[in-house]
Formats: sequence, structure tokens, C-alpha cells
Amino acid sequence: MQHFKTLSAYLDYLELPGPEHPMLSVFSAIGDGFLPCPKESSPPITNDCYSISLKKIIKGDLNYGRTKYDFTNGALIFIAPRQILQWDESVVYDQKGFSINFHEDFLKGTELAHQIKKFGFFSYSANEALHLSPKEEKQIESIVENIDIEYQNNQDEFSKDIIISQLSTLLKYANRFYERQFLNRKELSNDLLEQFNKYLSAYFESGQLEEKGIPGIEQIADQLSVSQRYLSDTLKKETGKTSTEHLQLYLIDEAKNILLNPNKTISEVAYELGFEYPPYFSRLFKKKEGISPSAYREKYTLN
Repeated sequence: MQHFKTLSAYLDYLELPGPEHPMLSVFSAIGDGFLPCPKESSPPITNDCYSISLKKIIKGDLNYGRTKYDFTNGALIFIAPRQILQWDESVVYDQKGFSINFHEDFLKGTELAHQIKKFGFFSYSANEALHLSPKEEKQIESIVENIDIEYQNNQDEFSKDIIISQLSTLLKYANRFYERQFLNRKELSNDLLEQFNKYLSAYFESGQLEEKGIPGIEQIADQLSVSQRYLSDTLKKETGKTSTEHLQLYLIDEAKNILLNPNKTISEVAYELGFEYPPYFSRLFKKKEGISPSAYREKYTLN
């Protein structure tokens, strides 16, 4: 795997012009310009830069970590330092959009250096791009035009502060639109919770809990054809609970039914539910229900 420590080296690999600033580049094809993309397929690469891009793929795929970025309709994508990228052969972009790339050191000493790590859309698993309405796209493009003007024309002692401020504004708008994307998918999220529970039910009924152990959230998300971050964010937005909490609740509900069988030991119940260590099951049950599994059994099996 190839790693690029500097922005210049990364842009050179993409066969793009060198940056006007050693730690910042702006390619705007809102009018005429270039969008970063190798001409042919590439091996996996990483670099030390953040990227914010508005793109539309006409042909081909961009592999992001172990998944593919969905931005066929034109959307904002966000990539953080040291995340793995790989273009397949014959990737073709519609030449409309922009790409802002900046080295992580560009943010050093600024408030944005801390804030940027809190935005969920920079998460590795948030591989669904942020889709924008025409109005939202214009709002983002106007900010990018201001950044581009400052980048091209005014490299003085005020430039960095102005650009950082504009980047912060762009990310705040993106966060608003990201939240809107979840709000507009309430029906989908309800369906997602139903699919989540159906998958767990089928997994349990087939004996896989006892045989293979508790499935990871990434495994469940893969089965539902969504990213791990999207699954958790969507469930959290609509139910107030993360995917991990929903998994735990499912296990506790199943445990309550099994515990009513007095012929099974607490350890046997734990193993049947996929827990490798029975004490962990007992701690989780007591944390969620306020009483131990044995106390629950005693309480509800009394005649």
C-alpha cells in the first residue's frame, strides 16, 4: 500500500497541478477545472490529508476502506487522513463539482482541529455520501467559491484564518444536511429496525448465536446492506438507542424467555445466547434489568 505524507506528493500521484499552498488545494469544476482522480485503476493508497468533494461518478467505483462510496447521483463525500482509497479501472467523473484537500497539519492550533473529529460523516464506515438538494448544493458551492477566491488571490497573514473560518462554515452546513438526510428517512429507519430484529431472530432461531456467538454490528450492517455508522446513527436518531443497545435489548428479551425454563442453568442460558463468558451475561442482565438472572428466574417462576 502506498502512503503519501505530503499534499504535493498526493496531487502528483493524481497527475494534478501542484498546490498554491503547501498544505491546501482547491480544485473547482463548478466552472472549468479538474477533479482528483487517477486515469487508471490504482492500488490501495492512504495519505495524511482531509478531502471534501462534490462529485458524480459516471462510470466505475471508488473503494473506501472495505466498501464502495455511493455518489452516483452527485453528492458530498468526506475522507479523513489515513483512510484507504482505491479507484477501479475506468473511473469517470462528471466535470462538475469541487475537491478541497488539506493536510491535517493545516488545522494545527485551530479550534477546527478538534471540531472536525466530531463530525460523523468523516467516519470510516459512513460510506453513504451526503446527497444534496439543488438549493443545498448552491449553498455549499457559494462557500467553496469564497474559499477558492481566497486560495487563488490572497495569500497573506489573514488567508489561513479566513479559509479555516469558511471550512468550518462548510462543515456546519454539511452537518445540518447530514441530519436532514436522517430526518427524511424516518420510514426507512423504521423498516431498518424491523430488518435488524428479523435478522437477529433468524440468527437465534437457526442456532447461530450458540454456535458462532453474538454477531458484531458490522456483520449485521453488512447483512442489511448499510454501513455500520449509518445503521447506528439512524437507529439512534429515531429510537434514542444505538445499534449496540438494540442488540443488547434483543438478547435480554430472549434471556427472559429462556430463564423461565428452570431446567437450564444460568451458564447454559448465557451460552445459548452466544456469550462466551457467563459472568458477562449476568452483569449485562443486571445492568439492564436491575436484578440478576437468578433473581429474575426466582421472581417469575414462583407459583
